[in-house]
Amino acid sequence: MKRVKELAGHKCCCAAFLCVALAVLVLVSGCNGGGNASGFNGVATGLGSLARLSDAKTRSVSPENFTGEKGKGGMATEGTGKNAARELGQSWKVSPSVRIKAGTTFQMADIEGPGVIQHIWMTPTGDNRMNILRIYWDGEEESSIECPAGDFFACGMGQYTKISSSPVCVNPMSGFNCYWAMPFHKQCKITMTNIAGEDMTLYYQIDYTLTDVPGDMAYLHAQFRRVNPLPDKTDYTIVEGIKGKGQYVGTYMIWGSNSPGWWGEGEIKFFMDGDKKFPTICGTGTEDYFCGSYGFDNPKGGGYLEFNTAYTGMPQVIMGDQPRFGLYRWHITDPIRFDKDLRVTIQALGWQSEGRYLPLKDDLSSVAFWYQTEPHTPFPELPGREALKNK
Repeated sequence: MKRVKELAGHKCCCAAFLCVALAVLVLVSGCNGGGNASGFNGVATGLGSLARLSDAKTRSVSPENFTGEKGKGGMATEGTGKNAARELGQSWKVSPSVRIKAGTTFQMADIEGPGVIQHIWMTPTGDNRMNILRIYWDGEEESSIECPAGDFFACGMGQYTKISSSPVCVNPMSGFNCYWAMPFHKQCKITMTNIAGEDMTLYYQIDYTLTDVPGDMAYLHAQFRRVNPLPDKTDYTIVEGIKGKGQYVGTYMIWGSNSPGWWGEGEIKFFMDGDKKFPTICGTGTEDYFCGSYGFDNPKGGGYLEFNTAYTGMPQVIMGDQPRFGLYRWHITDPIRFDKDLRVTIQALGWQSEGRYLPLKDDLSSVAFWYQTEPHTPFPELPGREALKNK
């Protein structure tokens, strides 16, 4: 009889505990919208997270909704499509694009945060070296991203080139897309400056989410540089003067060969956290850094072999009096992390007689991509119109 009473008491305790647990579960579910108990902020998206619910709000800025406000799209009565829509009226593609006059700057977006830009699509007309993209984070006066639009999308030689990579793709005929995650806490401002002598037309769409942004998410930066010709026996600087904590995530280069023969023996070097004369990371050659080998030769003959992959590529080769090569290397799975500072350089080396290296005076331009804490060190002045032209 005593054993029966003990079992009965044990069952009562278990039942009481189960009731309390169920009550807590119902309470937690109710407080999180009945299915968002994890608090997922909708930022780290991918096939593994697409099924997860989130309280993040999806928004988009375009010429059909300049502010991205909810329920404010397709309301235009004036725009570049007004004449085509004259028999259809409002909501029928009245404002699909904007025209930017020569020598002027257009504000593409001004978004209040916190949030994360998740995708940018655009198709600008004219010479893409003459369309300067700038992005400002959290009210800063100097942009964190400044470079010609074509170079930002790894397509900087003024011709359509198919790019099929993870963070950037370019689709026929000039569909520029980027998927770099761009978090901001207070504000994001995006502008396009037309430095050409002619007006341009810009179609664009900026897709973003308004959501909580963790404090450990840094800001995307992108800086353009060009030197032509590279001074004799001098390393080309991809980026320098980075101060703060962050990670280097990508390089896009246009390599213009100013002399005949092979150009890619030079080493890339990452000087980080106080490195002076010697770097912490030193590569073994230019084609090695861009994840190729043996001069990017086509094993079937015929010279260089173009290639496009998720993280590396040489998608564009233009032969002629001055051969030019477009190359990208995204450090998506292998970011270069730094705590205090970073400088990145690369050498221009070929071959001369008797198996000796030949320092080259090539035409080099680049875009460095990295995340870091703010404030950032001011960028060097962007080259002028003549210095930017593809020659």
